[in-house]
Amino acid sequence: MNILSIPLRYMLRKWPKTLLLFGVFTLGAASVVALDHVSSRVAANMERQLAAFGANILVRPRTDTLRVGYGGVSLGAMQFGARHLDEAAVERAAATIADRANIATVAPKLLALAMVRGAGGSPVNVGLVGVRWDRERRIKSHWRVDGAYPDEAAGPAGPARPAKLADPDAPRGVVAGARAAAALGVAPGGVVRIAGQDLRVAGVLRPTGGDDDSVLLADLDFVQRAFGLEGKASFVEVAALCSGCPIDEIAAQLAAALPGAEVGALQGVVRQRMHSIGFVQKLLLGVSLVILLTACAMVGLSMLAAVNERVREIGLLRSLGFSRGAVFVIFCFEAACIGLAAGLAGYALGTLAGGEALGLIDVARGAAGEFDGVRLAATAGLMGLLATLAAFAPAWKAARTEPSRALTAL
Repeated sequence: MNILSIPLRYMLRKWPKTLLLFGVFTLGAASVVALDHVSSRVAANMERQLAAFGANILVRPRTDTLRVGYGGVSLGAMQFGARHLDEAAVERAAATIADRANIATVAPKLLALAMVRGAGGSPVNVGLVGVRWDRERRIKSHWRVDGAYPDEAAGPAGPARPAKLADPDAPRGVVAGARAAAALGVAPGGVVRIAGQDLRVAGVLRPTGGDDDSVLLADLDFVQRAFGLEGKASFVEVAALCSGCPIDEIAAQLAAALPGAEVGALQGVVRQRMHSIGFVQKLLLGVSLVILLTACAMVGLSMLAAVNERVREIGLLRSLGFSRGAVFVIFCFEAACIGLAAGLAGYALGTLAGGEALGLIDVARGAAGEFDGVRLAATAGLMGLLATLAAFAPAWKAARTEPSRALTAL
């Protein structure tokens, strides 16, 4: 009999109590592991989802501004030396920077002022924006249209399906902002004439409260050809994932790769996104801490009750020559065994539960729990340490028990 076999024998003899304590601590460990797994995956997936609600980096051509005034009267500011961006150059820069894996979408745009003839017959000056529809819709997932997008066609049952074009170079129609559609007198299915070509109005954008309401959005290739600006863009919006590294660093890398452009991070958008992600992580961390404290309190109370029940046993051990330190180690070792076993079982259960929970969350759809040997060892070690710390006070009380108490009890 030694100080290591004594607690094991006691746990086997009192197996219902040991099993209950093991179950409580296992559930605590499993909850913490599951919440940590969900927190990390949800944070990463939330960042990707939030990237769909707008860009956070803006790339524009470098321009010079001259403020004009005469006789103390300001005539405003004039821009000169304005150029267009090379779309291909921006694409290459985004694909070659060190943090290219953090760039979700690169959406170029070409702006032009066009005379557009709508249903009313008289031409109207309207802003025309050329976009890449697949990319634009990724960063503007909040858009809602009456009708369809130009790269969609209404299927028999109503949902959108890809349109098959006879001529790939033919313009695929336009989407009109709410105010632009009212000014031109057009509705989904109508026709507008731009640069000598008739284009179908595939859809009308519902009011957004922004600049999109006053423009026509068309395929970028069509706008480039119509205005003789093949391969050019007025500016480029970049949706970057800012959880992997600071957004300013990504913007700096793009600026270094594009010396003729101005690259700026939209700090308000970035801060709002990171605040949302940080709130979720802090909330789950707080819940995890509450669960851990509850589990530790259960261990401490259980060990304290065990000390009160085993007064005579402790006194006999002290009478047989066991030191106070040995008695202290016996109770700490008992708690550590329960904590280590609960950590191993809790990690396995928590990982499986976290994978199932992620399957129920839309922002993390398709994610699954993954076992990690390092995390398994860390979880078991942490649970063992917490259980040992929770047993410190009861173990100290047991170590202070005098042999005379055992003789009195007998």
